[in-house]
Amino acid sequence: MTADSLRPVVLAIRNDLTDPPLLVGDWLGEIGIEIRVICADAGESVPISVPDDVDGVISMGGGMGANDDDSAPWLPAERAMLRDAVSRGIPVFGICLGGQLLAAANDGVVELGETAEIGLSFIERTAEGETDPVISAIGAAGSIPAAQWHQDHVAMLPPGATLLLTNDACRVQGYRLGSNAYGFQLHPELDGDLFNWWVPLSDGDKALERAGIDVTVAGEQVAAASDALVAAWRPMAHAWGALVLDYFRSRTATSPTT
Repeated sequence: MTADSLRPVVLAIRNDLTDPPLLVGDWLGEIGIEIRVICADAGESVPISVPDDVDGVISMGGGMGANDDDSAPWLPAERAMLRDAVSRGIPVFGICLGGQLLAAANDGVVELGETAEIGLSFIERTAEGETDPVISAIGAAGSIPAAQWHQDHVAMLPPGATLLLTNDACRVQGYRLGSNAYGFQLHPELDGDLFNWWVPLSDGDKALERAGIDVTVAGEQVAAASDALVAAWRPMAHAWGALVLDYFRSRTATSPTT
């Protein structure tokens, strides 16, 4: 086994300066996973396939649409990599835009939603979500608190995908594609402090304009729910991380040693 293979690696694609892995990255680090970030928004190259030393992929959020290739020219490569990950059974964690990219990369449809969700919302597991090994780990029963900031949504899931999380405002809040790829419309990486870090950066934000809300009040609501948000999403991140650890063990068990 080489020195590089001693620790599982998750490759995170940053699509926007404001949304690195944040809490999800911290929680995965708690269980021994290294986060390697590609700052696509800053011009770093995105591979079209998952590198051989990578055990999972996180596609982060951003203000662009999943098919806005003119304004975000790395998106075709990112979609290709997500498609490659699904085909190879490599764990994927798509967050907001990332969840939409995962769908678009695998023949799903992403469109502008009827409503924009910004702030604190509540979502529920579907029957399939109740038994899913990752979604069942969410640390909340019944209504689950979630931080939101989006106007686009997955209008049609990819063929073979399973709906796991939903609410009335946006049907597709979470889904699984294959056994290891998960897409989320919500932002599990946020607590109140991080949501409110975004607030002064939101001037001209199209989703906020459509939502027609007082973003300061929304920030206060998310902040008040911070403990509940962390309690809900930290164990879920650990459960997804367990898929990464399993993939890492299978990869290194078949790799030549040096």
